Amino acid sequence: MKTLFYLLPLALLIPSCGTMSTGGNSGYLTAFRQAAPVTENKVPDYQKGYWDDDNIQGPASIVIIRSEQKAYFYKGEQVVGMSPISTGSSKYTTPAGRFKVSEKDIDHTSSLYGIIRDVATGQVVNDDADTRKHKPKRGQVYEGAPMAYFMRFNSGIGMHVGHLPGYAASHGCVRMPEDMAKKFYNAAKLGTPVIVK
Repeated sequence: MKTLFYLLPLALLIPSCGTMSTGGNSGYLTAFRQAAPVTENKVPDYQKGYWDDDNIQGPASIVIIRSEQKAYFYKGEQVVGMSPISTGSSKYTTPAGRFKVSEKDIDHTSSLYGIIRDVATGQVVNDDADTRKHKPKRGQVYEGAPMAYFMRFNSGIGMHVGHLPGYAASHGCVRMPEDMAKKFYNAAKLGTPVIVK
C-alpha cells in the first residue's frame, strides 16, 4: 500500500532556481525567513507525494515528466515514489533527455541566484539577485539561495528543495518539497539515470 506524505506548505518551502510569481519578483527572500507552521489539512493536493520502497529491489532511476510536474523514482520497473515538482518556466526550460546524477550536495547554495544584503543593517536590498546582472556594492554581500539535497544531472541543472507554486516556475532546476527531496536524495547514487520527458 502506498504511504501518502503530507508535505510542507508553500511558505515553508525554499525558493530557488526561478521565479515565484510574487508580483514580478522571484522573492528569494522567502528562503531566508522563518514561516509559521500551517496545519496538515491546508497542504494543497499538488504538494502531496508518496514513497513506499519496502522490500522492492532493482536498479534505481528517476523519471521527470514536465507535462505532469511530477518526478517518479523507480526501482527496476516498479515506481516506489512520486514527488510533485516545479521545473523550468517557459523562459528557462528544463531540457528533455537522458542524464545521470553527477553530483550530490546536501547543503548546496546557488552561485547564480539569491539575495543581496546590506552588511551593516542586515536589510535585503535585492531579493531577486542574479550574479550575472547584479553585483553587491560596497558594504553589501551576495547570499546564494539554499538548494538543499541538490542532485546535479545536467550541467547546472539539478533536483533540490524548493518552492512549488503548482506550475513550472524555476530557472531550469527541478524543485521538490523537502520530504520528497530527502527521499530521492537518499535513494539515488551517483550515476543514477535521470530521464526528463
